[in-house]
Amino acid sequence: MIVITRIKKIRKFKDPVVALGVFDGLHRGHRNILQAAVKKAKEIKGTSIALTFFPHPQKEKSLYSLKHRLRLISELGVDVCIVINFSLSFAKMSAENFIAKILAKKIRSRFIYIGKNFHFGKGALGDCRLLSTRAKENNFNLKIFKVIKSNGRLVSSTAIRRLINGGKIKGAERLLGRRVSVLGSVIRGSRIARALGFPTANINPHHEVIPPPGIYAVQVIFAAKKYGGICYIGSRPTVCARKDHLQIEVHIFGFHKKIYGRFLEIQFVKLIRRDKKFVSMKDLTVQIKKDIISCRKILQRSC
Repeated sequence: MIVITRIKKIRKFKDPVVALGVFDGLHRGHRNILQAAVKKAKEIKGTSIALTFFPHPQKEKSLYSLKHRLRLISELGVDVCIVINFSLSFAKMSAENFIAKILAKKIRSRFIYIGKNFHFGKGALGDCRLLSTRAKENNFNLKIFKVIKSNGRLVSSTAIRRLINGGKIKGAERLLGRRVSVLGSVIRGSRIARALGFPTANINPHHEVIPPPGIYAVQVIFAAKKYGGICYIGSRPTVCARKDHLQIEVHIFGFHKKIYGRFLEIQFVKLIRRDKKFVSMKDLTVQIKKDIISCRKILQRSC
């Protein structure tokens, strides 16, 4: 997938089919729009384009980092992703100018696909109705996608963010249409877990929304391969007095490579237990062994 991060770098593409949205989280509704754009582009032998924004226009904490979002968009088969820098100056562009100057003149959109509740332009005044009134004069066709529901709940990034923050992993999973996950780079840690006999990869999650502290059975994606593992999220109360700094560590079963600086995706399968302080390191070690046994059993049933 071609990634373009500057408006002036946008070049002419053949018959662009543009999926327009922030696409934070790439939930079921987002994927419906993107997959439909990919399908239409193939039908007309055109170019599927995802047009998104970073940072988040509503100043929300992103479900996924930009790198994670781009990875998921690419996996859907999108040809090109245009990432518009949502700067203070860009935020002043009116919805009408965005349609005329970016969607019509710069990209030369032939089709535009958009969710019914998506807004754009200065003051978020642009919406699907405005696009509909401007479609003919700007030579594009518009397709509007309804907001979908899951078990009576609207599928939205806001709802998913709330569920993850509340530790309701399975609920978030249902709205996403896939497992809750975090993408991050491997950084150097204190090596305490290694000293206990359980080497871990310490993860910098790049400001993604992460589940609450606890021990989780997980699957880990590294270099396009999937591994089972156990993930710890917490402040390490048994060995550290600080409570304001969360650590994310993952012990990958049967994995012994040095991967500092590389990216891992951690997919959360199930919460094993909440984080807590142990009386001694010996007690902590005994519990970790029990947690690993529990994780292996869960992964055997779930994966």
